[in-house]
Amino acid sequence: MEQRITLITLGVRNLQRSREFYQQVFGWQPLESSTESIIFFQLNGIQLALFPQESLADDAGLEADGKGFKSFSLAHNVRSEQEVDELIAELESKGVKVLKQPEKVFWGGYSSYIADPDDNLWEIAYNPFLPLH
Repeated sequence: MEQRITLITLGVRNLQRSREFYQQVFGWQPLESSTESIIFFQLNGIQLALFPQESLADDAGLEADGKGFKSFSLAHNVRSEQEVDELIAELESKGVKVLKQPEKVFWGGYSSYIADPDDNLWEIAYNPFLPLH
């Protein structure tokens, strides 16, 4: 198997609410291939999809209870600690739930955590070991 991720799909409780969050809060634009039942966003090299939680669980043959810690996070890296602070302040002003305020972290970076409307974890981070192009 080649080392590649092409699509990350988040199961969401309310598709319209999640679309509005990613569109209005993050400022991302859905792809034209989005429909009433799935929303796609083109990221740099991969796509993020929003799909109703019940439908995603059904597709995988699982229960859709979604309880507890999901055991993963998504990350948005920026170019400086200041950029982390500015982005968190902007997101907080838009009503985003900040789970952890920006701080220096054990691995040598600087990060914060926020939650989307379905409590998916997003790390907003500056990683001095990961140059952005």
